[in-house]
Amino acid sequence: MSCSLVHIIKMFSSLNSILQFPAAYVPLDPASPPLCNLRMINKCRLNYCLLQNELLNQFQSAFSNLLSLEICVTLSSHRLTLIKIQSEQDTNIKMSDQRSSSAMTKDIQQSEPLAYVLHTSGTTGLPKIVKVPHRCIVPNITHLRSVFKMTAEDVVLLSSPLTFDPSVVEVFLALSSGACLLIVPSAVKKMPRRLANVLFKRNKTTVLQATPTLVRRFGRRILQEEVLSANSPLRLLAFGGEPCPSLSLLKSWRQEGNGTHICNLYGTTEVSCWASCYKVPDKHLCSEDITDQFVPLGEPMLDTVMEVRDETGRLIAEGEGQLFIGGQERVCLLDDEETVVEGTMRATGDWVQVRDSQLYFLGRKDRLIKRFGQRVHLDALQQIIENLPRVEACAVSLSEGDRLLAFIVLTSGQPGTLSSSEFPHQKPFQHSTQSSEDLSTVHVSRNSTSPSLRVTEGEIRQRLSQLLASHSIPDMIFFIPALPLTSHGKIAIDELMRMCDAQKQDINTQTVWKDFESVRLKLQTLWKECLGLPNDVAVEEDAHFMLSGGDSLQALRLCDEITVAMGTPSVGLLEVILDGSFSDVVSHVMTETHNNAIQPSKKRMLDDSGSLVSPKRQQKEMSTGNATESTVGFVVPSVRRTMGFVVVRRAGEVIDWGCFGKMQEKNFSDALETNGSKLTVTSTSEDSLISNPSHELHNIYQENPAIKKLTEPHVPQEVTETLPVSKSPGEGSGEDRSDVLLLGLRVLWSSDTGRCVDASPVLLVGPDRTTVFIGSHSHRLQALDLTSGEVIWERILGDRLESSAAISKCGSLVAVGCYDRQIYFLDVSCGDTVWTFKTGDVVKSSPTVDPKTGLMFTGSHDGFVYALDPLAKTCIWQHYCGGGAVFSSPCIHSSPRQLYCSTLGGNLHCLDPDSGKLLWTYPSSVPFFSSPRCSDSSVFIGSVNGQIIGISHTGDTLWEFSTNGPIFSSPCISSLTFWTNQQVSTTPIRSTSTLSNHTVTCGSHDGHVYCINGDNGSLLWQFQTTGKVFSTPFVFDGDPWGLRTLVALCSTDGKVWILDGETGTLKATLSLPGELFSSPVVWGHKIVVGCRNDYVYCLELTKQ
Repeated sequence: MSCSLVHIIKMFSSLNSILQFPAAYVPLDPASPPLCNLRMINKCRLNYCLLQNELLNQFQSAFSNLLSLEICVTLSSHRLTLIKIQSEQDTNIKMSDQRSSSAMTKDIQQSEPLAYVLHTSGTTGLPKIVKVPHRCIVPNITHLRSVFKMTAEDVVLLSSPLTFDPSVVEVFLALSSGACLLIVPSAVKKMPRRLANVLFKRNKTTVLQATPTLVRRFGRRILQEEVLSANSPLRLLAFGGEPCPSLSLLKSWRQEGNGTHICNLYGTTEVSCWASCYKVPDKHLCSEDITDQFVPLGEPMLDTVMEVRDETGRLIAEGEGQLFIGGQERVCLLDDEETVVEGTMRATGDWVQVRDSQLYFLGRKDRLIKRFGQRVHLDALQQIIENLPRVEACAVSLSEGDRLLAFIVLTSGQPGTLSSSEFPHQKPFQHSTQSSEDLSTVHVSRNSTSPSLRVTEGEIRQRLSQLLASHSIPDMIFFIPALPLTSHGKIAIDELMRMCDAQKQDINTQTVWKDFESVRLKLQTLWKECLGLPNDVAVEEDAHFMLSGGDSLQALRLCDEITVAMGTPSVGLLEVILDGSFSDVVSHVMTETHNNAIQPSKKRMLDDSGSLVSPKRQQKEMSTGNATESTVGFVVPSVRRTMGFVVVRRAGEVIDWGCFGKMQEKNFSDALETNGSKLTVTSTSEDSLISNPSHELHNIYQENPAIKKLTEPHVPQEVTETLPVSKSPGEGSGEDRSDVLLLGLRVLWSSDTGRCVDASPVLLVGPDRTTVFIGSHSHRLQALDLTSGEVIWERILGDRLESSAAISKCGSLVAVGCYDRQIYFLDVSCGDTVWTFKTGDVVKSSPTVDPKTGLMFTGSHDGFVYALDPLAKTCIWQHYCGGGAVFSSPCIHSSPRQLYCSTLGGNLHCLDPDSGKLLWTYPSSVPFFSSPRCSDSSVFIGSVNGQIIGISHTGDTLWEFSTNGPIFSSPCISSLTFWTNQQVSTTPIRSTSTLSNHTVTCGSHDGHVYCINGDNGSLLWQFQTTGKVFSTPFVFDGDPWGLRTLVALCSTDGKVWILDGETGTLKATLSLPGELFSSPVVWGHKIVVGCRNDYVYCLELTKQ
C-alpha cells in the first residue's frame, strides 16, 4: 500500500495499521515528478493508495490517464481517502519493466515480510527500489535505542520525510520507547530562529537526528545560544546522511558548559538504515588541542558487517578503499532481486580511509575526481573549507567544464557577511513557500560585487594555499547567505549549479567595458587576484602569467573570472592566458568584444605605408597588405633542385633532403670522402629523417674548400663573450672529473628583430650557405646568414609570429603560421609570397613536412589540423579535433604511417596522413602544449599536469613519468644509433653507456630537464636549472668535443645550458639578457636561439 501524505499525526495510525495487516508501506512524495511516482507504483504493483483529501485532485490529475483509479473509502473525520489502483500497461513502460514488476509482486507476496519499500535519490543514475524486510530494520532501532539510552521522557524530532529511511528510525525509536514524537510543519523547518524556538523552548526536544546541512541552517549564534547552549534540553545530537562536521567545527558550535552528546551515524538506503555509529568523546569536544579534525564512522551496528576493499576487490586493513556493508540479517532486496544470499555485502560507493583501526569518510566514489592527474575528494575538501575561521557552511561541486566551484556561507556578524545590498543584480531561487525568515531564498554572489568580499576571498584563498595543493583549490568561489536543501535535508547541489549558471547569464547581459584603459585596469585587478599579488604590485605589459607564479589551474580561474566579470565568453582566451603576455590578454579581450586589432609595439616606428621599420638596418620593404596576396609564381631554383640540402629544427630534428645529382657529385666528391671511405647517402624518403644532427653530416658541407671559405665566422668584437664553466646547480649533474673536457660558450652575433622572439629557428643548410629563418612578435620573419648574422631578407607579415618556420620538401619555400590566422609560404631566396592559406584562428603551430608526399601539416587555434599542398596551392584535407586549439606541432611517423597532433582540449589524435581519417584518440583531462615526438615503438608527449607519457602506436599507455611542474617543453628523442651509416660502421659503441635504445629528454616548469629511458619510462638522469624549462632540449653529437652526446637547453631566466647527454653533467652555460622561450637549434659548433630582449643570438660552443 502506498501513502501520499504530508506530516500529520493521523498518518502514523495508518502506518501502524498497514504494518499489522501485514503489508508493506510505500511512501510517495507528492512533490516528485508524476513519472517517478508512476514508476514506483508500476514496479511495486501497488494495490491501494491512502492520501489526504487535499491531495486527491492532484493525484487524480496526475495519474487518471495512466492508471485505473477507484475511490474505495473516504474517511472524512481523518481527511483521508483510500484509492484502489489497477495498473494499465503504459506504452512507455518497457517489457523488461513488466517482467520485473511481476517478479517484484511475487517477491512481496511470497518472501519474508517486508516493512517498507523506498527508492534511492538517483543522483548517480536511475533510482534503485529498495525493499526492506522487518529483520533488516528492527536491529537498527533496538541498537540505537540502547546507544541513545532512550526513555519515555524523551522528545524526538521527526526531521526526515517518510521518503527518507532515517524517518523510520526516528518514528519507531520514539514509539518503541514510549517517548514523544515531535512533528513540525515543513515551512517551520525553513525558519531557523522559529524552529529553534519550537524545538528547544516550547517542546524541550531531547533527541535530534538530522543532516549536518539542516543543523548548519541554525547559524553559529543560534547553535551556541540555543541548540547547544549550556542549559539546552538537547541531550543527544546525531548526525547522519552527510559527512559529519569536523571536531573543531563542532567545538565552535558548543557553548561552554554544554552537555549534549554528539554521535556520527553512517549508512545507505540499500542496507537500510544505519550501518555504524560513533559517539564523540566529550574530552575531544573540550580539548584545546585537536590533533585529528575528522570524526570516524564508528563501530558496526547490531548484525552489521563492514569491509573495506581496494580497487581489485582485496580486503585492506590500512589505506584507502571502498566501503562494503551487509550481514546475515541486514539484507535488503534491490530492484528486480527476488532473493539474496544471506551475508551479501553491498558496495556503498563511498571511499574511506582505514587508519588506526578506525574508518574515516573520504567521499562518494562519484565525488572522488581527478584534476590534472591528481585525486581530489570533494567531500574532504568541503570539510577543510568549513574548518576555516570565517566559514559557516560550504558546498563544493564540479562544473561541466571541470571547474571546481565552492559555495560558501560566511559566519553571521563577521566582516564580509552578505547582506541584501550585495545582490543588486541577482535573481533569487525561490521555493513555493515564502516567509520573512525563509532562508530558501538563496542568492549567488561573486567577489566583484563587494570590496569586502574580495578581501574575504583573498584571505580564504591564501589560507587554502597553505593547506592544499593547487589542484584542490577552487577555481571560483561564490558567497551565498544559506545553502538550499533537498526534501531530505541534504545540500541541493543541482539548485546551486542552476543559480550559478543564471548568475553568469545575468552578468553577461550587463554592459561591458568599452574603454581600453578600463579593460586594462580591470584585467590587472583580476590578474593580481588570481596570482595572489598585493594590490600595489604593478603588472607589466610583457608579464607572463605562468612566469609570474601562476599555474594552469590559476589560469583556468582567471579565464572564468574574465568571462564572468566582463561578459566575454571567448574562444582561445585560456590559451592566450597560458601562453601570452598581459598585453596579449588585454588585446584578445578587446579584439573579441570590439573587433580591434592588436596595437603595434612602441619599440618600432611606422613608416608612411604603415609597415614597421627597423632603424638598425635596411630591409626588404613590403606592405602587410601585399603579403597576403598570392601573386608570385612558384619558382624552384635549379641548384636546390639538383643539390642536396639539410633542414635543422628544434628537438634535434635533422632532415636530409639529399637528392644528390650529377652536379652535386662533381662539386662534393671530396666532401663525400669520410675516414677513407665514401659516405652513402640515400635519396629523399622517410628513411632520410635523422633523429639527431650528425657532426659528420655537417662535415659534408663544411669540408668543401669553397664552402669553408664562405663559413669562416665574422665576429664583431663587441658582441664576443666567453664564459667560464660553472658547476651544476642541481642534482644529477655529476661531479667534475679530470677526464671530462669542459666547454665554453660565446656570442658570435645577434640580430635585432624589433620585439620578443618566442619562435624557434629553423636552419636550411645548402651547398653555398646556411640560412636561419626565425619570426618575431614584431610581425617580422628574418632570413639570416648563419655564419655572419647578416640579414639576407626580412618580411613584415600580417601579425605576430610565434610559430616556428618549416622548409618545404623541394627546399624552395619557407612556411610559417601567423597570428592573423594565415599560413604564409614564402620564397626562401627573397621572401616573396608564393601562397597564403587562411585558417579560422591564430596559428601558433609549426608546420611539419611529410617526407613521402611533401604535404605540410599544421594546426590552428580554430581546432583544425590542415594538410596543405604548397605546389598545388590547395588544402588536401582538414580534420576537426573535437574542441580545443591545436597549439603544438604535428608529428609524422613513417612506419606505421601515422600523423599525431595534440590539442589544448587534452586529446592526442592519431590520423591517416593521406586522408585525414581519425585512427584513434588518446584522451586526457589536461591541455597538451607539448608537441608529440615519435620513436620506432612509441609516441611521447608532455602535459601540463607534469607528466611525460609514453604511448604505443596503437594508443595504449606504456608508461607515465611525473615531474613537479607543468610541461610545455616537447620531448627530444635520441638513440645510440643516431650517427650516419659510415660512423656507425666504423665507431665502436662504448660498453659503459647508460643510454637505452631510445632516450626522451624533456624540460619541465619545475626547473629540471629529465632524461628518461624511452622503453620503460625510468629516469636516467635529471638536471636542475635556475629557471623554468619552457622550450625543447636539443640532443646532438658530442664527438668533436670528445663526448658521446651533448644536450643544449634553455631556461626562462635567460640561461643557455650545455650538458653531457649521458650523465647530465654541466659542461657550459651562458646568460643572455632576456627571457628564453625559444628552443635552441644546433648545427656544427653553432647554437641559434631567440630571446625576449628582441634579439636572435648565434652562440659558438668551444673547447676550454
